[in-house]
Amino acid sequence: MSELSFHPEPGTYLYATVVLPLALPKPYTYHIPEELVSSVQFGVRVEVKFGKNRLYTALVIDIKQEGPAAYETKPILSIIDDAPIVTPHQIKLWEWMSSYYCCTMGEVMNAALPSNLKLASETQLMLSPLFDDDFAGLDDKEYLIAEALTIQETLSIDEVQKILDQKTVYPLIRRMLEKRVIYLKEDLKEKYTPKKIACVRLTPTYEKLDDTLTKAFDLVSRSQKQTQALLAYIDVAKKQEFIRRQDIYNRAGVDSTVLKAMEKKKILEFYDKEVSRIGVYEDELLEAHNLAEQQVRALDEIESQFKEKNVILLHGVTGSGKTRVYIEKIKEALAAGGQVLYLLPEIALTSQIINRLQKIFGDKIAAYHSRLNNNERVELWKSVLADKPIVLGARSALFLPFNQLSLIIIDEEHDPSFKQREPNPRYSGRDTAIMLAHFYGAKVLMGSATPSVDSFYNVKKGKYGLVAMPERFGGIQMPEIVVVDAKAEFKQRKMQSHFTSRLIEELTAALERGEQAILFQNRRGYSPTYRCNTCGWHSECINCDVSLTYHKFFDVLKCHYCAYQTKIPKECPACGSKELGLQGFGTEKIEDELKIYLPDAKIGRMDWDTVRGKNAHAKIINDFEERRLDILVGTQMVTKGLDFDNVGIVGVLSADQLLHFPDFRASERAYQLMVQVSGRAGRKNKQGKVIIQAFNVASPVISEVLRNDYFGFFQREMEERYNFQYPPYVRLIRLTLKHKTPKTLNEAGKIVANFLKERLGEWVVGPAVPYVARVRSYYLLDFLVKLNKDKKKMIYAKKSILDAVDHLHQRSGYSGVRVNVDVDPG
Repeated sequence: MSELSFHPEPGTYLYATVVLPLALPKPYTYHIPEELVSSVQFGVRVEVKFGKNRLYTALVIDIKQEGPAAYETKPILSIIDDAPIVTPHQIKLWEWMSSYYCCTMGEVMNAALPSNLKLASETQLMLSPLFDDDFAGLDDKEYLIAEALTIQETLSIDEVQKILDQKTVYPLIRRMLEKRVIYLKEDLKEKYTPKKIACVRLTPTYEKLDDTLTKAFDLVSRSQKQTQALLAYIDVAKKQEFIRRQDIYNRAGVDSTVLKAMEKKKILEFYDKEVSRIGVYEDELLEAHNLAEQQVRALDEIESQFKEKNVILLHGVTGSGKTRVYIEKIKEALAAGGQVLYLLPEIALTSQIINRLQKIFGDKIAAYHSRLNNNERVELWKSVLADKPIVLGARSALFLPFNQLSLIIIDEEHDPSFKQREPNPRYSGRDTAIMLAHFYGAKVLMGSATPSVDSFYNVKKGKYGLVAMPERFGGIQMPEIVVVDAKAEFKQRKMQSHFTSRLIEELTAALERGEQAILFQNRRGYSPTYRCNTCGWHSECINCDVSLTYHKFFDVLKCHYCAYQTKIPKECPACGSKELGLQGFGTEKIEDELKIYLPDAKIGRMDWDTVRGKNAHAKIINDFEERRLDILVGTQMVTKGLDFDNVGIVGVLSADQLLHFPDFRASERAYQLMVQVSGRAGRKNKQGKVIIQAFNVASPVISEVLRNDYFGFFQREMEERYNFQYPPYVRLIRLTLKHKTPKTLNEAGKIVANFLKERLGEWVVGPAVPYVARVRSYYLLDFLVKLNKDKKKMIYAKKSILDAVDHLHQRSGYSGVRVNVDVDPG
C-alpha cells in the first residue's frame, strides 16, 4: 500500500527563522522539509515562496524546534549555499541597526548584501560577456539556460522555471553566476579604474639603448629641441622604470609638439601606464620607512590609551601625517592575526590613499566600493569571509562578513558623506562602525583635522581618547590665511566679476612662480537663478520647490534635486518681458569667467557634472597632478583626500554661502570645509596661502578659520547648541511625511501630530514645512522629536513614532502617505 500524505503533526518539522529582503516588521518562519534538514544551518541562503507566487532568497538566522502559532508555515524550497555567507556578529549588527534606526531587518539586509546574493522572481539574467559559447563545462540544465540566453537577451526567474519545468532554480542560478556564464541585468556598472599617466618609450628599434641610438640621433640632428628631448629621455631612463611625457617636457624644456614629431619619425611611442596615486612627500616617507617624532609620539599615546579606551580620536592638522600613523597600527593588527577595516567618506575621491596602502600591503588589501560590479562584490564578500586582512571602503564596507576584525580606522570622521540619507537604513557610518567594533571587541581609531562636534564632545566627556598631531609633517608651516572684504571691494568697484582684486593678483603671481591654484565654490552649474528683471519671476522646477540652475555647457536649466531640465525661455512667462538675466554663480561660471582675467592659464573643473563620465575624475586629478592644469575649480570634491605638492594658492570664493543654510550644523560644516580646502595649500617645502572672499568678514566662523582655532570654534558652537538645545546635548529624530496632494498631507500631519503630542508632549516640534517644501512632486512636512540622552526615553520615543506611522496608515485614505524616520539626522 502506498504511503499516504496526512496533515503534519506537531514536532514533525524543524523550523527556520529567515530574513527576507523586504520591509517586513519582523523575520518570517518556514518549516524545513526532512530531506533538507541536514543542509540547513545558520547563515545560509534558502529559496522560499512569499506571498502568492513570489520567490525570494532568504537568509537563515535561527533554527528551532517549534513553529509559530499564528500562521501555517510554508516549506523551504531549496538550499542555495553549502556554507554560511554571514557571521553571527553581522546579524547582531543588523538587529541593532533595525532597532536603532527605526527600520526593518529586511531593509538592512537589502543594503548589506550584494545584488547577486539576493535573487528574487523579478531578477533578470543575461549572458556574461566573459562567456565564449563554450558549453563543455555545463550540465544539461545550465546548457538549456545558456542556450536560451543566446536566443533571448534576458530571462526572468519565472522564465527559467518554465524552461526547466521546475520550481527550485536558485541553486542552479548560483552555480551559473559562479562560473561567470550569466550575470544580473543590474550588473551593468562601470568598473573602478586605476590612475593612468601619459608615458613615452623608445620604439622596439631603439629600446636597447645600444648603437642603434646613433641612427635616432641622426634623425633628430636638424632639430635642437628633438635632440635635447632624446638626451633627456636617455638620462631619465637610467633612473626610472617608466618615463612620463611630463618628465621630458620639464627636463628638456620642450612641449608636446616635439615629442609628436619624434613619434612620427618612429623614434618614440606614446602609451598610458597604470600607477599608484601617491603624494610626493608621502612616497619618500614610505621608501625611508621612518617616522617623524610627532608620529612616534602619537603612536605611543594611541597604544597607551587603547588600554583603557576602545575609541580614540586622532586630531591632526592637514598634512600632519595621520595616514602614516594608520599604516603602523594596521601592521600591528595584522601581526596579531586580526582584520582591519579602513573607512573613507567617498571611495572615488580618496584614490591617493587607496593606492598608497595597496603599494605597502599588496594583495593583503582589497577595496570595496560602488564601482565594483556585482560579481566582483560577491568575490570580495567571500574573500573577507575567508579572512582577507585589510578592507578599504566607504560606509557600505561595514556590512562585510569579518571573522577576526580587530581594528577599524575612520578617516575624515567628520565628513557628512558617512551619513546614509536615502533609502533605509538611514544610518551614520561612523556610529555604526563603533557599534560594529563593540560586537567584535575591536578598537576604533578616528582621524580628522576638523573633528565633528559630536566626537569632540565625547572626548570631553571621557568616552573617547584623544591624541593630537598639531604640526605638519616635515615642519612645513600651516598656510597663511587672508580674508578679503568682498563687500568693500564691491563698493569701491574693485571686484572683477566674482573675483576680488587681491585674489586675481595672488593667482597671477602664483602662476608666474610656476605654482598651481585651487578655487572652491560649493555650488555647481553656471548660475543658480534665472530671473526676470521686470516682474521678479524666476525659473523654478515643475517637480520641486527650488530654482533651476543654468548650465551653460548644455545651455539648459536643470534641477539639482530631481534632474528635471528645460530650455531657457526667450521671454518672461509671467509678464512677457525679454529683460531676463542670470543671478549668482557656480563652478561653471567661475571656470568660464576666469579665462577672461587669466587668459594664459589652463583651467579645469571638478564637480558632479564633470566627474560622471568614465574615468573622468581620475583624468582631472591626473592632469592637475602632472601640471597640465594650472587652476582647478571645484565644489567640496576638491577638499577630500587630495594631496598636491605644487599648490601655492587656494581661494574660497563665497564663504557667506556656506554659513547661510537652515541647519543647526551650518557653522560646523562651513568651518570644516574652509579648513579642509585650506589644507590643500603649501603641502610641500613651502608655506601656501589661502584667500577667503566674504561679504560678512565679521562672521565668528571666518575668524576661527583665520586663526586655525578649532578649540575656540568648538567652545562657541557648544554654547549655541546648549542655548537652543541641539545635539550633542539632546537626541534628534526627524519624521518626514510625503504625499503628492497637499490636502491629504496636511490632514495626515494633523493626525500624526495629535498622536505624537499625546504620547510625547513637548518633545515634539512641528509639523512644519521644510526649507525645500516639495521634491520630485511630493509635498513634505517635517516633525522633530527632541529628547535628552536617556536610553529609556529614546526607546519609548521610537516606539511611539512607529505606532504613529501604523496609526496613520490604518486610517482610510492615508495608506499612500510616505513616512521617513531619520534617527540622528545629519
